[in-house]
Amino acid sequence: MKIVFWGTPKYSIKSLENLISSKHQVLAVITQPDRKRSRGKRLIPSPIKAFSIEKNIPVHCPDDLKNNDIFIRNLKDLNCDLFIVVAYGRILSKEILEIPKYGSWNSHASLLPRWRGAAPIQWAIISGDLQTGIGIMKMEEGLDTGDILIEETLKIEENDNLESLSEKLSNLSADLLLKSLDIISNNYKKELKTIPQVVLKREIKYARLIYKSDYKLDFNELAINIKRKVNGLYPNAFIIYKNQIIKIMKVR
Repeated sequence: MKIVFWGTPKYSIKSLENLISSKHQVLAVITQPDRKRSRGKRLIPSPIKAFSIEKNIPVHCPDDLKNNDIFIRNLKDLNCDLFIVVAYGRILSKEILEIPKYGSWNSHASLLPRWRGAAPIQWAIISGDLQTGIGIMKMEEGLDTGDILIEETLKIEENDNLESLSEKLSNLSADLLLKSLDIISNNYKKELKTIPQVVLKREIKYARLIYKSDYKLDFNELAINIKRKVNGLYPNAFIIYKNQIIKIMKVR
């Protein structure tokens, strides 16, 4: 199948790497524009952009998705079978989602509808969830509200932090995406069976963006909550002691 891949952070690389190595064809990669990510204020490409350039895959970095007629026309000209989205970081319009022949599919790092939104891995750890997972979801206009094609659960270990759990979920995402493509390609002439999220009877929770203020620890909280916050926001949790910022990497 001919694929356009949407992603931005390091987390997305394993999924893209698996697609490149598969029988499927990655026509192009869409990622967010270069950002000033260092103290030197230099523009630095996203991890996915750097990886795609290394693999000689065409990369597009649109500044704006709304009313971008040229970009949308270019997407249509690619004549792809489907979009795969892994942590792209922006909401796609209905007009964009309906471009591919077999739809747009998102690999989401939670057991939906729990932790819809931008930071599902962080909030799963901070909230003390015992498990999380990956769901391959048919995208629609709502925020992570689409039907689930397949999903797999993953235990959150006591000492998992954002880095370790992200790596596990990144690997699981890469594997499940290939399984989902097999399902889609084998059933494209039939009605594809997906599961509405309401059928799963899980609590709906929203994983809002993490703000800078979230990283500051409050020692008036319960010890277990402080530990979860340190792990969930690794490596950025901090305290202020004698007017100095001290990062807290691990607690017991």
